[in-house]
Amino acid sequence: MQAGLKAGDEVGILDFLKREIYPVFNYLESQQGIMAEAVKHYMSFIDPQLQVVYRQRKSYDDSVNYLNKRLAGYLDKRQEEAQNMFPHYFERYKTDGVEYNIYIGDSLVKGQDFHEMYLQNLRLWQLQVMYELEQVAYNMTEDLPHPLRVASLILVHNNPLAIRFRMDEKQFDVDGAYNVRYEIVKKRIDKSYIKGTQERLTQPGKIAIVYSQDEEAQEYLRYIEFLKAEKYFGEVEMLDLEDLQGLSGLRAIRIEVLYEKDQANSSSKSSKRKKVVS
Repeated sequence: MQAGLKAGDEVGILDFLKREIYPVFNYLESQQGIMAEAVKHYMSFIDPQLQVVYRQRKSYDDSVNYLNKRLAGYLDKRQEEAQNMFPHYFERYKTDGVEYNIYIGDSLVKGQDFHEMYLQNLRLWQLQVMYELEQVAYNMTEDLPHPLRVASLILVHNNPLAIRFRMDEKQFDVDGAYNVRYEIVKKRIDKSYIKGTQERLTQPGKIAIVYSQDEEAQEYLRYIEFLKAEKYFGEVEMLDLEDLQGLSGLRAIRIEVLYEKDQANSSSKSSKRKKVVS
């Protein structure tokens, strides 16, 4: 049997403190002596709005928000450069991390011919930028109130998708029952485990690339070999994933990120990468 918090436990504990504990503390605080001093000391740590000791949680929340803001800003800046390769639709949205979709194809652009080369360039660019984001997060670790590491994940989808603009939500979305599978995979793979183990696919210090077809793996292995020669990546793992609800047969490439502490060297690498995909 495993112990842990269930949904609603935090609310129940807070309600218990407000109903049973704080009235007693307020009485003790009004009295004289060592108990009053102890209660005053405890109450000085209470967040006035949440009515709980929030110092460590606030440190974590502030670190997550600061890290996400930095990563999102960096990604948006690099994305502007990527549009010069071939115009495409980029959508970033808020979660507990930094998540985004990229759509590219003939139907999104008028007056330009789409070629598979543009998709390949964009995939190489994405892998490079994932490395850069890992580097940014790594160099921020010492500056955060609560040390955090990121776990990066790329989902490869090689089949054409039908998308439409939803007026109610003012955004693009996949269209049709067949294409909904893509959305299901996207939402579930971050919780996937390596087949036959209790190890999560996503791990700090590594980038996971989830795919379903052998040709997708071969394409990304070419990109990885190119970037390994530039000292961006180390060990490469080829993994089978445990089946998820409604999903089976997914596989993954997981690559080790080689970090740099010297920010100047990292900037030099970034300059080289821009030349590769231009």
